[in-house]
Amino acid sequence: MTRTPRPRQRVPLALLLPAGLGLLFLVLPLVGLLAGTPWSTLPRRLAQPGVLTALRLSLETATLAMLLCVALGIPLAWLLARVRFPGRRLIRALVTVPLVLPPVVGGVALLLVFGRRGLLGSWLDATFGVTLPFTTAGVVLAEAFVAMPFLVIAVEGALRGADPRYEEAAATLGAGRWTTFTHVTLPLVAPGVAAGAVLCWARALGEFGATITFAGNYPGRTQTMPLAVYLALETDLQAAIVLSLILLTVSVAILAGLRDRWVSAP
Repeated sequence: MTRTPRPRQRVPLALLLPAGLGLLFLVLPLVGLLAGTPWSTLPRRLAQPGVLTALRLSLETATLAMLLCVALGIPLAWLLARVRFPGRRLIRALVTVPLVLPPVVGGVALLLVFGRRGLLGSWLDATFGVTLPFTTAGVVLAEAFVAMPFLVIAVEGALRGADPRYEEAAATLGAGRWTTFTHVTLPLVAPGVAAGAVLCWARALGEFGATITFAGNYPGRTQTMPLAVYLALETDLQAAIVLSLILLTVSVAILAGLRDRWVSAP
């Protein structure tokens, strides 16, 4: 069956001008970053130990944060999408708070909970000798805190759009709840889980405020790529540009990989 082409719409001039200005406003800073990149010394700068260390730490912590978000966020999304209980709207609102909360405030909140004198941190330190602030584990925790809403929202939307008749059929055939969830529900929402996990990973990779507040900025231990950019701005602008270019490349790759689900138009 062939699709009938849509008739071309005339764009009002009153909308064309602000649309063009909006596009320039978003694109010009990226063009400026590319124009200011020291291309001749780029390979040498990318091979510097500090850059490679920050990149490796960023990739490791972002991946661990994503796995933590997947382990906790999928059950939470299922609860919000499939179970009706008092206060569900409030819980959903609380889940999305990190999206609008200033990251530095999130870092302060994490310190008050997981710090050595925090609500849980004092117990962890006294019972297990575990200290989370200013450690690599603290970086993972901070990144997971700000990134988990992306996963929960994506998975909850996928669960709401999934046809429940498949799950009902599995239950009718004698499948238990866990079997139905793992063999029917998860495959149904797998694209949503994958998209949410990738966005979660990208958000964790670019996290700055909560990380520097809760975990500090220690090279080799807590200094991720965004923190390295911040530090390089004070001493070496070209190094900061190179680090920013790496993060820009990763962001573009993420959007390109998810274009069919998130940014493409029918």
